[in-house]
Amino acid sequence: MTAAPTHADELLALYDRAGYGRVDPPVLQPADAFLDLSGEAMRRTMFVTVAEDGSELCLRPDITLPVCRLYIADGASQPRDFSYLGPVFRSDAENGEFLQAGVESFGRPDREAADAELLALGLETAALWGVTEPNVRLGDAGLFAALLDALDLPPGWRRRLVKDFARSGDLGADLAMLRERPAGGGVAAHAGVLKALAGSDKAAAHALVTDLISIAGISTVAGRSVSEIAERFLEQAASGDAEGLPPEKVAVLERYLAIAGEPDAAARALRALATDAGLDLAAPLDAFETRTNFLAAQGVEVERLHFAAAFGRPLDYYTGMVFELHENGGDTPLVAGGRYDGLLSRLGAPTPVPAVGFAVWLGRLDALEARS
Repeated sequence: MTAAPTHADELLALYDRAGYGRVDPPVLQPADAFLDLSGEAMRRTMFVTVAEDGSELCLRPDITLPVCRLYIADGASQPRDFSYLGPVFRSDAENGEFLQAGVESFGRPDREAADAELLALGLETAALWGVTEPNVRLGDAGLFAALLDALDLPPGWRRRLVKDFARSGDLGADLAMLRERPAGGGVAAHAGVLKALAGSDKAAAHALVTDLISIAGISTVAGRSVSEIAERFLEQAASGDAEGLPPEKVAVLERYLAIAGEPDAAARALRALATDAGLDLAAPLDAFETRTNFLAAQGVEVERLHFAAAFGRPLDYYTGMVFELHENGGDTPLVAGGRYDGLLSRLGAPTPVPAVGFAVWLGRLDALEARS
């Protein structure tokens, strides 16, 4: 077992004062939600086993989903705030495990105020280890989704761009493909096949494409497995996807993704883009600016925050603000999280539940403090 962190008691006391009651979900969890909803990097490092009834179980690779399950099991009827501190298990960690802490807030309708409070609490968390001026990276998965809706993209391309946005690395390649749209090649070359697959049984189509790729002797492309390649291909089978996007829509996406800076300047650039492109983004941009005002009210120096429209986090369930706190000059998150309003319904909650939270990498903070 990893040794307890130096500041564990202070951390839990901080969360208790803020109203987050501590919970300790079971280590052994149903694997289905992690396999379906977590990012690829996490799925590939999970410890999975099979129960006597044939269901898949795993050692928890993260604690957010187990805390969600506890809240749902308790009825998911009232706003609740939870904290946790305990081991998580991943094959890429030293000895296969490490300590993780964090908080989750469920059911608050005042989303922008809740977002600001969580980010401020994340800054207090880092300060316990002497990290008083971290680099703060901000993004907004909800704003990006609203942009895609306003652009009225084909469903396959919308799903693909949302997924790649979360991965924070593949979107440039997608836009290059859409921008170039080579005649007789790429997606267009497969338009007939895509049309034939549209509307077919998803599992059967996936099995067929996987078999064909395997027969061709392909094992991986750019790090993607045969199954992932097949999934990408089938994403394009929806009506209209094979034709790509009009150049003007690709240009709007590229201009959006280039917007970065402190939140107020970014908001002005985003509003200018919406006006120039004739897109109705008033509601999500109002929410963006309201959140910035709540951050200022929390005492956060908003001019020190760095918003990037292209910034996402590598988990598949975020729906709104996302953030990471980094050591100055560092690229590894110390505290990170965001809003995930759709997750609890996908886990079985009877109605949608607003939710926001963050995780803390205690070992990284301890190592940073030891070096200082």
